[in-house]
Amino acid sequence: MTQSALVFLLAAATLSGSELGGLIDPQMPGLVATYQKLHQHPELSYEEERTSALLAAELRKAGFDVTEHVGRYPDGKPAFGVVALLVNGPGPVLLVRTDMDALPVEEQTGLPYASLAPGKMHACGHDIHMTVMLGMARTLVQLKNRWRGTLMLIGQPAEERIAGARAMLADGLYTRFPKPDFAVALHDDPDTEAGKAGVTPGPVLASSTSVDVTIRGVGGHGAHPDATKDPIVAAAQYILAIQTIVSRQNSPLDPAVVTVGSIHGGSKHNIIPDEVHLQLSIRAYSEEVREKILAALSRTASGIALAAGIPEDRAPIVKVSDTEFTPATYNDPELARRLKGVFAATIGAQNVLDLRPEMASEDFGRFGLDGRQIPTLMFRLGATPAEKLAESRRTGTPVPSLHSSRFAPLPEPTIRTGILCMTAAVLDLLK
Repeated sequence: MTQSALVFLLAAATLSGSELGGLIDPQMPGLVATYQKLHQHPELSYEEERTSALLAAELRKAGFDVTEHVGRYPDGKPAFGVVALLVNGPGPVLLVRTDMDALPVEEQTGLPYASLAPGKMHACGHDIHMTVMLGMARTLVQLKNRWRGTLMLIGQPAEERIAGARAMLADGLYTRFPKPDFAVALHDDPDTEAGKAGVTPGPVLASSTSVDVTIRGVGGHGAHPDATKDPIVAAAQYILAIQTIVSRQNSPLDPAVVTVGSIHGGSKHNIIPDEVHLQLSIRAYSEEVREKILAALSRTASGIALAAGIPEDRAPIVKVSDTEFTPATYNDPELARRLKGVFAATIGAQNVLDLRPEMASEDFGRFGLDGRQIPTLMFRLGATPAEKLAESRRTGTPVPSLHSSRFAPLPEPTIRTGILCMTAAVLDLLK
């Protein structure tokens, strides 16, 4: 085959954005209704029974071979993971993931389709992600003559607890089902205009590690502090001291975050307690930086206890969580370059942005396995009306962020753009 003939065939296999839109637009009323239904009935991490059943039923209806209840947590409890396969001849295996869980947030958007579950809300847009997957799946079934290979759709539970990806992998995801050649996901972005998408090569989201610290002392009467070893004072010194880990013990070229999310100690005004409990969150892009921070947390706790004269048998306890940890999410640079070009050809180069990495965390990166064995990419999907972003820039008031009780993505352009981009990505990777 000549080069010109090959170019012709590849061009013939590529659909324009308007052609894809012609297949997507008739689906939009039903997809928006599905999105609103998902939004009204959020389920928290580990509880995604109804949500996973809806996703599985719709993918099965579209023609996929669906397996439910994939995943097992460290305590042995089964997970609500969904795996849907569509084998369309020989070729690569492509994993596309959506998350399913909601957050313990009381919704305050005032939307007519606001959450009906008290204290629960899809405040991170996972309902958008699932709806995009359904639209993409239905569109790709119509385009089976345009691609070859295996499409593997993942409905992942417990993303907000950074536990679902690990649970599915622990349940033999890549032995029970095909091991993918690529893995792709998206995440909605309130700081980007609806109708646009963003790509970040390399590190895109930080690792996250939960750490529990117990500062112990010797309690007693508030009137006799000299007869005690006050853990509240030691905890206060510890909180201030660890703020210098990032600023003075870590290279400014290696981003990192140390956050104290909670502190609990004491029971009454005039009682010095025996101990104080702190909950910390550590974020970094590299494992080397993460390990350096964890070592500094332990070293600082020991030093403050020693300076305060706290007995050795009451030394601080620093416990790094085995379960609330996820590595950094890394976008394979070559895959990012390739799909950025695909998105530009599909929705227009002016609508594809170069976005900076963030210190938020995700567990999607686990699907790439240790050592980045599988190239992965997570792109961001604009979710906010242009006029709201313009008003935000004018006033300096931020738009409602992810995890906000007022987060309300613009459904139709956001979902449509997500389906366009993800469908085009699949068509290119399974070309």
